[in-house]
Amino acid sequence: MTTQQPVTARPAGRPRSEKAERAIIEATLDLIAEGMGVSELSIEAIASRAGVGKTTIYRRWSNKEDLVVDALATLKAPLPPLAGESVRDDLIALMDVMRRESGNSTRARCVMNVAMSEADRNPRLTERFFKRAIEPRRTAMRETIARGVATGELKPDLDVEMGMALLSGAMLWYGKWGPAGELPADLAERLVDQVLAGLAA
Repeated sequence: MTTQQPVTARPAGRPRSEKAERAIIEATLDLIAEGMGVSELSIEAIASRAGVGKTTIYRRWSNKEDLVVDALATLKAPLPPLAGESVRDDLIALMDVMRRESGNSTRARCVMNVAMSEADRNPRLTERFFKRAIEPRRTAMRETIARGVATGELKPDLDVEMGMALLSGAMLWYGKWGPAGELPADLAERLVDQVLAGLAA
């Protein structure tokens, strides 16, 4: 007598292929990096570059805007977990994400430059990208600085938005106009300490 192994039911519909999705994302980024504006980008061109059919794309994304937002979001590192104990440590963790992204490949920087240059032509796409990839970071930094004010780690009259601008603006400057080559591993720590020296209670 044999014991039958339990049969796991397969989900309805065709299984999603991570390989195909990655190929579609990479094709989208490649075409933008090569200078094709988002407005000129087409599902047909993406499908051809990725080596898939248009239906494969439309099974995953209902329109080009959804696909481009997802593709651009892959260029951003995930938000780091924050301990919520030391304002300094949490700010360093947030700033280090920006440091690592500043060292992204030339392709990644080119993609972001092309995509963001079309903000006026594609305001909805830009708004969705910022809401998806940028605003969560801004919220985390805003809450971290506000927590520092509440706990007395930072000045009680601190302008939170100004504090955010000082931190993120300095890292952006290093990434765009700082010394050539990879940014120093301790840059986030040094930058946060310098800014906090002027913000601390």
